[in-house]
Amino acid sequence: MIMTRQFNNCADILHAHATNRADHTALYHESERITYASLEGNVNRFGNLLKSLGLLENERMVVALPDCPEAVYAFLGGMKCGVRPVLLSPDMPLGSYEYVFRNAEPKLVITTVVSEAEKAAARFPIPILCIDDRKYMDLFMQMGKSLSPSSPSENGLDFLLYSSGSTGDPKGVPHSQSDMMFCAEQYAGKILEMSEDDVVLSASKLHFAYGLGNSLIFPLYFGASVILNSRNSGPADIFYLFELIESLHPTLFFAVPSLYNMMVKTMDDQISFTSIRLCVSAGEALPAGVYHDWKRLTGLAILDGIGSTEALHIFISNRTGHAVPGKTGFVVPGYEARIIGEDGRDLPSGLPGTLLIKGRSTAPYYWNRPDLTEKTMLASGWLNTGDMFIEQDGCYAYQGRIDDMFKSSGVWISPVKIENVLRDHPAVLECAVTSCFVEGLLKPLAHVVPKPGYEKDTGLPRKMRSFVLKRLPACMCPVRFILTERIPKTATGKIQRSKIEST
Repeated sequence: MIMTRQFNNCADILHAHATNRADHTALYHESERITYASLEGNVNRFGNLLKSLGLLENERMVVALPDCPEAVYAFLGGMKCGVRPVLLSPDMPLGSYEYVFRNAEPKLVITTVVSEAEKAAARFPIPILCIDDRKYMDLFMQMGKSLSPSSPSENGLDFLLYSSGSTGDPKGVPHSQSDMMFCAEQYAGKILEMSEDDVVLSASKLHFAYGLGNSLIFPLYFGASVILNSRNSGPADIFYLFELIESLHPTLFFAVPSLYNMMVKTMDDQISFTSIRLCVSAGEALPAGVYHDWKRLTGLAILDGIGSTEALHIFISNRTGHAVPGKTGFVVPGYEARIIGEDGRDLPSGLPGTLLIKGRSTAPYYWNRPDLTEKTMLASGWLNTGDMFIEQDGCYAYQGRIDDMFKSSGVWISPVKIENVLRDHPAVLECAVTSCFVEGLLKPLAHVVPKPGYEKDTGLPRKMRSFVLKRLPACMCPVRFILTERIPKTATGKIQRSKIEST
């Protein structure tokens, strides 16, 4: 059953589930099973805890926690009592925490003992609450399980997310509870057809907009169950994901393309995906080769899509039964899209340009960054995504970030398009394409992590050049192929081209 829009805040939705379906599982975390009745009680306890510490409505608190029940309690409990959560990764470097603390000016930091967030907070100083400190649990259990909700904000700020900062300092992005409801209705409801019977497993974490929608906004709205995974999503943790899939039987699985790629290379025939009805990908473009490999091994298609922190979740997506490999898909209901040229005018179908989107979930501004707000949040509600796309017959194909695109021989070069071809080469494990100057002209340059056994193949660059030339125009063929051991990426799995040395 798909819920129609009845609520405008999370507290009312949670109370409805706790009243009508008290024993239904809301959260799975390690050996814990938390019902909706227990979830509401603990959310209220956390809100009362914040009030006991003297936090006031509209003040901000940083939540730098792994995906665990306490992160959910803090997020929902903060909003219920009018305190604005600022969700951050628990693994950010010290300098990044310090930047965010100066930008967001939080009155409390909720984290773990001996974390970089704790160290940064102590330098300011900002009060610290560590969930793995015994004093926290004693204080938490003393709090009452009833809490009268504060009204949602009127200025579009119920919580703050920070972008991954792949092109500079992270940017604070404010969102409202209304934004959350809109994303749940339009994407989770109309595209994923989510219901109370679903069990969600997301490899992407709560402090990312993608993960927040997957593991909190959507299942809360529909009364579904969530498997919280506190571990990271590196190679060593993939086998734990396989264990969760086999033991808890999720019906919806969310990940980023790089993780799907790693899972394809490590899974065997013993792993069963029979419980999963739908797989979703976002965060970067899903290569067609990864899509086909995944479907061959699991029998499941992957719905690729694109969203952003500024829009809170996915606004262009493929459809169930109609996924187009190598394409991002079609506009999600409730959103509008335009593709414009360098002069700001709309481009005809088939030409690459900058994607603008419009919908009721887009952020109104960047927190304390009016300079960036002016460039991104445009007139009449349009959001400049900074992404280059081509649209044909209503289907959108991602070309790359505008900042990453460059012209060579008068042609726009898409690093993503070259990378998708290179990944199909049998010797390529990972790759990234940047640019370099050759006789004063910009040319593509490939950085390749070879698969084990190919590292000493001296003829590999020549073979890869021949492989690319059979599939792409000569102007898109890299002039050099540099073999490397790793490709730098953000925490969301996106390639950090600015950190790749073009030697």
